[in-house]
Amino acid sequence: MQPDTPFKPQRILEVLAHHRVRHVVIGAYAATLAGVEVITRDVDITPALEPSNLQRLATALQELHAGIRVPNEPPVPLPADARLLTSAEIWNLATDAGDLDITVRPDGTDGYEDLRRAAHRQPLGDGLYIMVAALQDVIRSKTAAGRAKDLDALPALHAALQRQHEQG
Repeated sequence: MQPDTPFKPQRILEVLAHHRVRHVVIGAYAATLAGVEVITRDVDITPALEPSNLQRLATALQELHAGIRVPNEPPVPLPADARLLTSAEIWNLATDAGDLDITVRPDGTDGYEDLRRAAHRQPLGDGLYIMVAALQDVIRSKTAAGRAKDLDALPALHAALQRQHEQG
């Protein structure tokens, strides 16, 4: 995200929902939506890989003015189309609403269909809904990734999962 770009995750998710992009919100933002107090400055998603869905994703990315995020440089323009989106497993993007990371197969998972099974539908407002990864899947992925920042988040994620179980 450019330093002067405000982080507007709601807008990113609304644009994806308006374009009917089938995806699951993953990572720290999924944890935030589940009530875990973690700081994040991006939205992470795993999309369904059907060509028609990837084309809808490409159209949404155009609306968000997405570009490839490059450290300490302006974003590189992204000529998004479905075919291009299949050429990489991970896309780190800057948009006019903040950073958006697209991961086809998050660590420890088999991708969209795997994550969709336990994901829950969460309202965004105005009749829009998003699919959010289950906390146990966020934990599974962060554990498999093994990065320091992911491992540091695990105690809060496990505590939130325990609260969910206690609340039924």
